[in-house]
Amino acid sequence: MTAPERLMERRQKEDERLWRIRADARELLAEFPDAYWRDLDARREYPEAFVRRLTDKRYLAALIPEAYGGLGMSLLEASVILEEVNRSGGNAGAAHAQMYTMGSILRHGTEIQKERILPRIADGTLRLQAFGVTEPEAGGDTTHIETTARLEGDMYIVDGEKIFTSRLQHSDMMLLLVRTTPIQKVSRATEGLSLLLVDLAEALGREIEVKPIATMVNNETNHLAIRHLKVPRENLVGPEGEGFRCLLDGLNAERILIAAECVGDGYYFIERATLRARERVVFGRPIGANQGVAFPLAQAYAQVRAADGMRREAARRFDEGLPSGEEANLAKHLAAEASWQAANAALQTFGGYGMVRDYDIERKFRETRLYQVAPISTNLVLAYIAEHVLGLPRSY
Repeated sequence: MTAPERLMERRQKEDERLWRIRADARELLAEFPDAYWRDLDARREYPEAFVRRLTDKRYLAALIPEAYGGLGMSLLEASVILEEVNRSGGNAGAAHAQMYTMGSILRHGTEIQKERILPRIADGTLRLQAFGVTEPEAGGDTTHIETTARLEGDMYIVDGEKIFTSRLQHSDMMLLLVRTTPIQKVSRATEGLSLLLVDLAEALGREIEVKPIATMVNNETNHLAIRHLKVPRENLVGPEGEGFRCLLDGLNAERILIAAECVGDGYYFIERATLRARERVVFGRPIGANQGVAFPLAQAYAQVRAADGMRREAARRFDEGLPSGEEANLAKHLAAEASWQAANAALQTFGGYGMVRDYDIERKFRETRLYQVAPISTNLVLAYIAEHVLGLPRSY
């Protein structure tokens, strides 16, 4: 068998696996129709029933190896689950962090940490949904965070602030990025950062003061004030001072999974809008017969398909252990842009009805807009590509 034939056979088997995952996910997602998400959005409530079902199916343990009770999926396979959630009209943002936080623990956690945490995440007795990185002053400049951790005996004492830390109220543990060596004492800003696993059971309301932040989407996010938080030294993930490197493994996975969600949103908007364009009759003919309606949808479809291909390429490289920073950033950027274009085309197709809650377009429109600014803004992605891919001078 020639190399192209082997590649074709491998891709065919991959497509068959992905289709089985899609079919299985769609069966579960049928339990959560538009009305479920619409009602939660109106009341700004967490989708607890949805997250429990994902946990029962071990979808949130998709990337955890079977030896620890997970599904042992590849990142590409796991990304299909999140794509289907958003494509069905739901919002995977309520639970996706539990997938991508696995990158840091699986690659850099100790065997004791893995044995203590991963099986409990897999069986649903423990949730690791919260990720404390962003700070009010540092913003996207992660290397200049000011939350510090000093070692006293066998305990780290943590002080600082975090912002936009989501799902804290629905998590048992949090991954927290801190500075263990002052930035003035390191040769590079990426050094001296460490990653800690924080048990939230007793810390909330005592060492961690939580102030919820109201946003334009139904996403529970918070401002944290951390005062003299004690974290056991054994909860350090990876070597002290190398937390930024440990974090990056999770961030590449995060960007690929977020890209999959954007792809799901893009397909959602196009599928709903094309159905509307075929059925809605104005001036005696379907509105889809007008190029002013048809062309924006066709253009959005082309961009979503292209972003989908980049997502697959990035996930394959990640799964094969190849450098995937460029591809992960490109996938996230292209998918966020494509989903936003599809959202605008869909809203324009629905016209005034697109603003009506019962049609769900306005809800998904708000949700997909988030990915232009988070978890990484489009400008920072472009800055990364300019510097690290094109070799242009650093702009910041």
